[in-house]
Amino acid sequence: MIMSDSDIDIDALEKRMAGALAALRNEFSALRTGRASASILDPIMVNAYGSQMPLNQCGTVNVPEPRMITITVWDKEVLNPVEKAIRESSIGINPVMDGMVIRLPIPELNEERRVELTKVAGSHAENARIAVRNVRRDGMDQVKKSDDLSDDDKKIWSDEIQTLTNDAIKKIDEAVEVKQAEIMQV
Repeated sequence: MIMSDSDIDIDALEKRMAGALAALRNEFSALRTGRASASILDPIMVNAYGSQMPLNQCGTVNVPEPRMITITVWDKEVLNPVEKAIRESSIGINPVMDGMVIRLPIPELNEERRVELTKVAGSHAENARIAVRNVRRDGMDQVKKSDDLSDDDKKIWSDEIQTLTNDAIKKIDEAVEVKQAEIMQV
């Protein structure tokens, strides 16, 4: 009996591997590189109106200069909660209040901090590689557990899964190299 494509879903494995790469890129967007980027504020949640909400739903986030982020808060009642959320976050930027606008000056990164950030980027990349390898393992387990496949078919499926894995790992390696070069750029 020949195994149907639905039993071993290569597309699902590929999507899961692509998801690991997308999660890595999302992690990288939150890493500071010494230049202003609105995405470093994405993980910040503000306690406003009795619930937790993303900072970008409390005001307009702009990057008017390479070393400055501004947040124009829409409601005066959430001005202090937004400032508090930024201060308590792990981004390490001290907000400056200016009426309804909060300014976030991005400090220059020193060499020690740059090296530390490249290590953090490498750690995120290793987590993504582990996620890809876990997807590979799941796919290989599907192939091994299938009694309907001949040994040749199992080899073909295994090679296909390994090719997907190699491609995903290569993309992760390229992404981390680009991010680490960006971090080390003065």
